Amino acid sequence: MHQLSPEQAVVSPADLAECRQMIRDGSKTFYTASLLLPQRVCDAARSLYAFCRVADDLVDRSADSRAAVDQLMVRLDRIYRGQPENQPADRAFADVAARFAIPREIPEALIEGFAWDASGRRYQSVDELHAYAVRVAGTVGAMMSLVMQVRQPYAIARACDLGIAMQLTNIARDVGEDARNGRLYLPLDWMAEAGIDADRFLEDPQPSPALRGILKRLLDGADALYARSLSGIALLPPGCRPSIHAARVLYAEIGRAVERNGCDSVSRRAVVSSRRKLSLLGQAVTACLRSVPQTGQPALPEAQFLVDAVALAGTPIGPPRTLDERAKWLTDLFTRLEKQRP
Repeated sequence: MHQLSPEQAVVSPADLAECRQMIRDGSKTFYTASLLLPQRVCDAARSLYAFCRVADDLVDRSADSRAAVDQLMVRLDRIYRGQPENQPADRAFADVAARFAIPREIPEALIEGFAWDASGRRYQSVDELHAYAVRVAGTVGAMMSLVMQVRQPYAIARACDLGIAMQLTNIARDVGEDARNGRLYLPLDWMAEAGIDADRFLEDPQPSPALRGILKRLLDGADALYARSLSGIALLPPGCRPSIHAARVLYAEIGRAVERNGCDSVSRRAVVSSRRKLSLLGQAVTACLRSVPQTGQPALPEAQFLVDAVALAGTPIGPPRTLDERAKWLTDLFTRLEKQRP
């Protein structure tokens, strides 16, 4: 088990501003949802997003993806030693990882997912696709739960469900774009059952009734996971629930847009209008008022390793709540700052 160093880098307002700009430029949906978070959680969420974005771009844009992954692992090692590289996203993530006891296994899994992307990996079954989605999106859900100070195994499992659902929605939306870039994420056994040859589809991606059936099947799976995530959102602090509900309904609506396009994601791209997004934000706030019982469902098998990693992680060191906790937190902070002085 990887343990965090007691030292951590001090994140600056400039670092947070850089992270905020990265999410604004990189994901309009995520940025819109983040606006509903309490400020302290919002800053942490943007720090998470910034590091994820930097890591994804580094692997995706590198001519040598293996070297890029190795470089990221070195940067991650420095982050978990409390000595991040002189980069805003690294400093911000080091601060968040230390304060909220984010186990290293989670960002390592995220980077592994990016490596799978770069290698052009394909997925034989939906279970294998879930394993990919857990790495590139379930990890983000788990880390978001931790920065909201919710660590129960059931809640982490539901956070992973939400991340996986979002990734399946993205895959359904981007089938044509991915194919034109030589990438294929649809389960190969589903394609074979539908009579679609994967290699021929990549050579000449075209919409078809068979492909529409696969996308509908994928979106149905995402919807089931969106529904499972509801009981996890109910465990979050009240001030955090509107944002996560917003992320859930905004991404689910992308699936509805795909369906309105006849499940044709090859010749058309699903878009959710700004007006519709505003309407959905209102629905997200209303959803927070509903009581949702826990279902007792376990984590997907492909996500269990993340649940286990959180269970074995250390205790968060902030932010404090009681007066005594604040006093101890300040003492620890001054101690860390003193250790970092040259």
